[in-house]
Amino acid sequence: MSRTAVYVQYALERRESSYSTALSSNRDFLQIYRYQSHDYSFSSMEGLFHALGGNDFIQMLNRTLDETLQKAGFSQKFIDEMVTPIMRDNYGQGVNINGFVGAVSMAGADSGLWSVKGGNKLVCSGLLYASKAQLVSGTVISIEERTRPKRTGGTVKLYEVSYNSASGSATDMYDIVLIATPLNRKMSNITFQNFNPPLAQFSDHYHQMVATFVHGHINASFFGYKDTSHFHLANIFTMENPTLFICSIGVVSPVQNTHEDVKQPMGPAVWKVFSKEPLTKKQMNLLFSSYDSVKEKKWLAYPHYRLPNTCPPIILHDRIYYLNGIEWAASAMEMSAVAAKNAALLSYHRWYGNVNMIDQEDLHEKLKTEL
Repeated sequence: MSRTAVYVQYALERRESSYSTALSSNRDFLQIYRYQSHDYSFSSMEGLFHALGGNDFIQMLNRTLDETLQKAGFSQKFIDEMVTPIMRDNYGQGVNINGFVGAVSMAGADSGLWSVKGGNKLVCSGLLYASKAQLVSGTVISIEERTRPKRTGGTVKLYEVSYNSASGSATDMYDIVLIATPLNRKMSNITFQNFNPPLAQFSDHYHQMVATFVHGHINASFFGYKDTSHFHLANIFTMENPTLFICSIGVVSPVQNTHEDVKQPMGPAVWKVFSKEPLTKKQMNLLFSSYDSVKEKKWLAYPHYRLPNTCPPIILHDRIYYLNGIEWAASAMEMSAVAAKNAALLSYHRWYGNVNMIDQEDLHEKLKTEL
């Protein structure tokens, strides 16, 4: 394990400068909240990113993180030993991902992050409760455009959504449809029926990540510690190496302790292991000297980033909007929230013909004059 990079909350002289690249991008990105608070929206991801950071953001989407950091003056050694482990922990990929998702990942490695006690699902259930929306629990099977007569004469076009629920198959009609799931056959098998021309089908590859939760004693000798009493690490990140079978491993800490220094417990602990493939029995025995319970979760966690980077369209049809295209810029809860607010505003403005609230240039200067 001599090529393993091990970090436990220690300071590196260039750490702050490495995050400055990410945080300066984040400062520009934060403008989206100001634009959305004034109800402005964008009809494409490229338009949204250009409004926030101009050509610099567009270039970050189509340049690798490795190239971006090298142009900023960082050494290859620093990129390999500090930046790559962060990427492997957050996205299971290296520094060949695009520069923007790399900036999001590095910002996520800084301190001051928030956790939700009880799990992130409470954010969704809380928003649903606050919105007072009607939730129909079911699996969407297909979407079809239908023409229906109006009582006042003429016709109107609606979308028929077919789905399966606990009570059986059903259909409902809607004026507007927002799709908030990856349009990938392995994740959501939604078909679009009788559209002319046919709606775009996406076959973009999502990256598999396996999270394995293990209650047991870690095998310190595997990480190069002959005297196990000297092993006090709570988190281990890894560099790119074809012989390594994990991306990272760390102690799971309760939410109320996230702002304290995390230390390895004296007895058995719950460890979270990120890997690209399920751990074999042999690998488990290499990582742990003993363990009594294991829980594995394998899922397609985020896009497999590669260049050239193209975000899917937001507008799939006249009144069908796609939120998850933003994942191809960067995949995170906050990014999904931004995409959702943008789609809600965009659908509203297009429905009422508010063209002056869509794809406006120089919003930063425009809002200055409005104030």
